[in-house]
Amino acid sequence: MGDSLANLRRKIGSATELQSVVRTMKALAAASIGQYEQSVLALSDYYRTVEHGLGVCFRQPAATNGIPPASAPADRGVTVIVVFGSDQGLVGQFNDIVARHALHTLAGLQGETMVWAVGERVNARLADAGITTAGLFNLPGSVQAITPLVWEILASTERPRGNRHVGSLYLCFNEPISGAGCAPTSLRLLPLDDAWQRGLARQPWPGHNLPEVIGDAGTTLLALIREYLFVSIFRACAESLASENASRLAAMQRADKNIENLLHTLNGHFRRLRQDSIDEELFDVVTGFEALNKPLPANRDEHEP
Repeated sequence: MGDSLANLRRKIGSATELQSVVRTMKALAAASIGQYEQSVLALSDYYRTVEHGLGVCFRQPAATNGIPPASAPADRGVTVIVVFGSDQGLVGQFNDIVARHALHTLAGLQGETMVWAVGERVNARLADAGITTAGLFNLPGSVQAITPLVWEILASTERPRGNRHVGSLYLCFNEPISGAGCAPTSLRLLPLDDAWQRGLARQPWPGHNLPEVIGDAGTTLLALIREYLFVSIFRACAESLASENASRLAAMQRADKNIENLLHTLNGHFRRLRQDSIDEELFDVVTGFEALNKPLPANRDEHEP
């Protein structure tokens, strides 16, 4: 009985320590979600400013002469898909979900394609599916590290590959959904969508004085498109990181609940065994006491007939 109680004590101690670690990770995941969501919100004003600038350029036909339409033939360049995953564990099906979505997106594309993975784990999922990635980027561990990653991706899109160039650019990532964790999504950044361009061109200018492009309109447009790409990739990365931490938070909540149930079971079993042990000890004491207080039989006289 003593060995069983000792084993239960060790199990309860181990479960309690594990629960402490799980709750610490829950707190860290919750804090990380907040910083990535705040970074997305902070980009909103700048993104609207870039859109207003693009709208001004799209209203001037001379600025868009060098921009191929979205309906351009597929042989104008290679199609690149950037898949944002995770570099850390305890995220459930996070990488599997986005990898399957990337494969579904690839199946609907024509022409030459390249896949770039952001994160070692999603790169492994893609490799298991038979996809050899042409590029692998390290996932940032903080908001401050997102910007260098974005510039690295943009530099890769501008780097020539033989006689080909990047004609289409897609992003595949998990975005957070209120009350449902996260869901995979795809975003095409290049070529620029024709309907999106027309929509920006029709947007009213927020001020009273109508703006105009000074200098080379084409150069200004290309600079604004670069900023649009930067903001879009930054947002996708931040939303993916927020979704990753949301998945980790959900996993830690499930683990915490399971550990709580395990501790309840172990403590109940421990109390029952301890009570049984106490009952046995009391029974032995009572039995011994009764044996000591039991009157001895009277000795018969040896000379009595």
